[in-house]
Amino acid sequence: MISLRQLRYLDALATHAHFRRAAEAVSVSQPALSMQIKELEGELGLVLVERRSGSVRLTPEGEEVVRRARRILSDVRDLSDYARHRGKPLSGPLRLGIIPSIAPYLLPRILPVLQDRHPDLRLTLRETLTAQLLQELDDGDLDAVIIALPVERPDLVSLPLFLDRFLLAVHNRPDLDERRRVNVEEIRHYDLLLLEEGHCLRDQTLSYCQAVVGGRRSAFGATSLATVMQMVAAGYGVTLLPEICTDVEVRDDRVALLRFADPQPKRMVGLVWRRSSPRRQDFETLRQTLASPLAELGVDVPDIS
Repeated sequence: MISLRQLRYLDALATHAHFRRAAEAVSVSQPALSMQIKELEGELGLVLVERRSGSVRLTPEGEEVVRRARRILSDVRDLSDYARHRGKPLSGPLRLGIIPSIAPYLLPRILPVLQDRHPDLRLTLRETLTAQLLQELDDGDLDAVIIALPVERPDLVSLPLFLDRFLLAVHNRPDLDERRRVNVEEIRHYDLLLLEEGHCLRDQTLSYCQAVVGGRRSAFGATSLATVMQMVAAGYGVTLLPEICTDVEVRDDRVALLRFADPQPKRMVGLVWRRSSPRRQDFETLRQTLASPLAELGVDVPDIS
């Protein structure tokens, strides 16, 4: 009979690609983990891993079994959550993921509020790119994620948190009128500075700036908005900056912000979780709790009444 223990051990082995490190991750001895993997292979009648000197590699059958095992383990965690969280909302552990273009600007505002209103909440945070967050959400390693919407997947549920408008960040100069509204076509005259591949903010910028295609786009790809803003300050180009970032990222007099003419570019940021999760009450409570600190940031918060 296949056991959840065997599936957890296989998941750890797939994650670490090494018997010793996988054993350490699940707090068992290496021989015990190896024995459970062999028993799982015998139960299934499949070779799941290629045992190599110093490392292991999943076979094609092993990759498929790991994919199915992670879904099973995720469902088991959801079942445990159902039993654990039937009482007081936002108590106990909550694993929350958030994208880099939101995390440093939002978290310092919301964490004190969460701690004050929900002292029994044990929050674990994970900051990385959208694709990785969604994968970890699928695998059950995260309970919910804060990302840009929409996420058009029937197995996921989302609630909008706030509307974040984009501003055009440019190198400041004496004759610049910061009250003037700009049009997207004007970006043609500048090098457009972007984050590197994988950042949803890069995709959102390019989606809005389709008129720039064939125009000037910098070959530079940054890993952080801080780097992009330093390039803008030095006069190497322009970028689209989310409004939620302005207080932190624009502290240099060499940078000016211009608002776009309507319809202004924007993104809706929301909370996303698995439809199978029993913690909807927790997530709705989280959204309600965040409404006040978000409004203080000056972003538009959808009506949650």
